[in-house]
Amino acid sequence: MTFTIAARCPETGAIGIGIATSSPAVGSRCVHVMHGIGVIAHQATPEPRLARWGMRMLEMGAKAPKVLNELADGDPDIEFRQIAVIDTTGIAVARTGANNKNHSSHLIGDGFVALGNFLEGAHVVRAIHDGYLGSKGEPFEERLMRAIEAGRDVGGQYPEGQTSAALLVYKDKAVAHVDLRVDHSMEPIAELRRLLEWFKPLLPFYEERCDNPLVGRHKDWLKARGVDRRFGEVPPHVAEKRARGEGPPAA
Repeated sequence: MTFTIAARCPETGAIGIGIATSSPAVGSRCVHVMHGIGVIAHQATPEPRLARWGMRMLEMGAKAPKVLNELADGDPDIEFRQIAVIDTTGIAVARTGANNKNHSSHLIGDGFVALGNFLEGAHVVRAIHDGYLGSKGEPFEERLMRAIEAGRDVGGQYPEGQTSAALLVYKDKAVAHVDLRVDHSMEPIAELRRLLEWFKPLLPFYEERCDNPLVGRHKDWLKARGVDRRFGEVPPHVAEKRARGEGPPAA
């Protein structure tokens, strides 16, 4: 019921996951990424506690194959799950349980895994794999995004399409470089793309603000760089109160 790209960039060391599924709020259950630790995608019938156990093993220095073996050995329901693990050295492994719904499979590349279950066919996983490889040279978050777009474009989920999607990337800080979710949408990957494009100009702003609290407000920062972004508007009843001089003034 889910398709995913999990990867570590060999050039920058960035790690992350792009994911989409037919159920809501996939980013809350299946996405596990920690700076300096690694990546676990845990799907089909996810058990977030098991994934957190796997992340703890990675944190303690276990390599990806050891973590995957331990998760499989300690889980009586492992055949209902689909798992990818990537450690910070770029070792990537995956397992697709025998009780996953067809079509279900994974492809392992150099530092990445394309995987999915309950798909239109094996071509969906291949498209995710090729979409990631074919975007080499692009920013890491863009490569993850293109990979899941490629999976969608050749059929994606069977038979109902997607409902939620998420993109999570860590680079050189212990705070997320990109952390975007679409919890419910008829076109979640398209909405995730819209969010990413809207957010891209702010990536250097939030990078800087971690170390420089004097960087200012995001609106002013964008304006100084000629970037036009529309932000939320004050509700009419609040605007009316302000016009009457009631309540605090607008910032």
